[in-house]
Amino acid sequence: MKLQRNGRSKALAIGAMALVSSLSLAACGSDDNTSSSTATGSAGASSSAAQIACGKGGQLLAAGSTAQTNAIDVWKAAYGAACSGSTITYGGGGSGAGVQQFNQGKVSFAGSDSALKPAEVDASKAVCKTGQGINLPMVGGLISIVFNVDGVDKLVLDGPTVAKIFDSQITKWNDPAIAALNPGVTLPAADIQAIHRSDDSGTTANLTGYLAKASAGAWTYPASKTWAGKGGQSANGSAGVSAQVKQVKNSISYAELSYAQTNNLKSASIATGASKPVEATAANAATTFAKAKIAGTGSDLALSLDYATKEEGAYPLVLVTYEIVCDKGNKADTVDTLKSFLTYTISDAGQQAIGAKGYVPLPKELTTKVQAVIPTLA
Repeated sequence: MKLQRNGRSKALAIGAMALVSSLSLAACGSDDNTSSSTATGSAGASSSAAQIACGKGGQLLAAGSTAQTNAIDVWKAAYGAACSGSTITYGGGGSGAGVQQFNQGKVSFAGSDSALKPAEVDASKAVCKTGQGINLPMVGGLISIVFNVDGVDKLVLDGPTVAKIFDSQITKWNDPAIAALNPGVTLPAADIQAIHRSDDSGTTANLTGYLAKASAGAWTYPASKTWAGKGGQSANGSAGVSAQVKQVKNSISYAELSYAQTNNLKSASIATGASKPVEATAANAATTFAKAKIAGTGSDLALSLDYATKEEGAYPLVLVTYEIVCDKGNKADTVDTLKSFLTYTISDAGQQAIGAKGYVPLPKELTTKVQAVIPTLA
């Protein structure tokens, strides 16, 4: 199931960039990023609705990743406009909470920004009576290092510096390590207010995965959903940390790009070893996704992402949100609607719709693989 190199990688890159280039034509969904259970259909939602094959109806319960909440809102609006007999209810709570609820049989699918661990797969077999939980990549995104620093509009950071900031080894904005990355920028002699997630978070898992690979040993903790760095403040969910950065002067945190855009937060560029720092844009994240490899087996499509990439224009801090479902043993009364909803979300229309909200449409070769698995769910 691994993606082959050369021709297939080139095809991935072309597919990813083609989707990203179409974002300006794909502004589906409302500009309202609130997470209400009911959504009114906009012109974009109505357009997408025409392409949706509805299931048998009923209520579909899901929970998990807050990074994908804005994407789910867009999809709910379009799906609800097409399928009036179906209700999609998504509760955030973070990736850890979502996986826990899935393995307790409380939701039909969970959103997680990190793939299931072996122990979580084993636990899923009690719920997926004739199968097990699998990872279906659905939402591509990037993690912005968001900041609110007096007098600073643009900021460059690298892996070691980000690690030291979030582990309280660098505590002042005018620290020589930050100054060296930002020549000509007047940095205040102010204390850094570092903010991390308080809940178990797939976004945290991806950030710490990046730090473990790209910090030259400055980050001494393993990649994990649970925050391990020293010091700092904490807030719940992507919305929580974003709101804190917006309110607190001289602060820094990490959040999915959609939340950075919604809150009008500035995002740092990342020095990767390429010829110039890489900006936090969907196009630059797409370059990284184009080189992703499938690490899962069978119908499990967990990805291996290269956090340490030094390729020109490749933004390293990416994440993918998986929808966690049973390959076999899904709830009989909702499996039809589950398959219908996921078929829409992984479609070109579904992927392009969330591209307008700061997400990264997944490469065509990857979406084709997901589209092949969904009809086999039972």
